Amino acid sequence: MPQLDCVEVNPKVKPTASVIWLHGLGSNGHDFEAILPELKLPANFPVRFIFPHSPSMPVTINGGMVMPAWYDILEMGIGRKLDKEQLLESAEKVADLIDRERGRGIASDRIILAGFSQGGAVAYQAALTYPHRLAGLLALSTYFPTSKSIDVAPANRELPIEVMHGSYDPVVLPAMGKAAVEDLQELGFHPQWRVYPMEHQVCMQQVKDIADWLEHTLHSDR
Repeated sequence: MPQLDCVEVNPKVKPTASVIWLHGLGSNGHDFEAILPELKLPANFPVRFIFPHSPSMPVTINGGMVMPAWYDILEMGIGRKLDKEQLLESAEKVADLIDRERGRGIASDRIILAGFSQGGAVAYQAALTYPHRLAGLLALSTYFPTSKSIDVAPANRELPIEVMHGSYDPVVLPAMGKAAVEDLQELGFHPQWRVYPMEHQVCMQQVKDIADWLEHTLHSDR
């Protein structure tokens, strides 16, 4: 399976942790690269940021137009229908990126997965099934389509999970984000649920909260 192409931003010091951040439908790895200056992280924050580019494929809900996507979406709405095989394949590719970081000397418990919208759905699957303990999962304006079929890895049963959503989101309805939180709770997790007065986007208060969460989660000086 070919490895995903990525945008990579390295710290000024030797990295001891990594954040792999997945974009949403129709976007690319540069999307969330642009958020890094807004995070205002310490200059010596020893974290490598990796922003993979999804493959391009026809997307049914957009008339079959070929665009960057982690999987095909067949129908919108709360009962969203999608190509789960493509989602699982994307999750495997993300797991390969985690493996690559471990091969570069980053311990698995110093790796965070983050994802927005479609990318978040893939991040849920990839993080919760990864066989080695991760540092955390950041789920942004997303949903959990594999919640009823996922086989959670024992190593990540206590994974810290931060879930953020817009209260006016017309694309991924707030009810879908809340349902993901409830599904996580049924699986034994204790996710943090934050709601912001926004649509399908990111806001400045959220950016500050993300920065605080990253610093808290990766506080170790290793």
